[in-house]
Amino acid sequence: MNEYTVLLTWDDEARVWVAVNDEIPLALESGSLDVLMERVRYTAPEVLESNGKPHTNIRIHFKADRVAVVA
Repeated sequence: MNEYTVLLTWDDEARVWVAVNDEIPLALESGSLDVLMERVRYTAPEVLESNGKPHTNIRIHFKADRVAVVA
């Protein structure tokens, strides 16, 4: 099984979450953390396949560098 850790970062200026992983390679953004995580799960296998990397039986871990506070 191939495992990847995707870094989730909040961009204050753009007011979006950004997901990045250089191994996949992947860079996505969304205003919703839940939506972003789902997009990563859906997109990562396609990006891996298009880059000639194993794209089945993968595990994705998420690491957030900040938790957004909603008022």
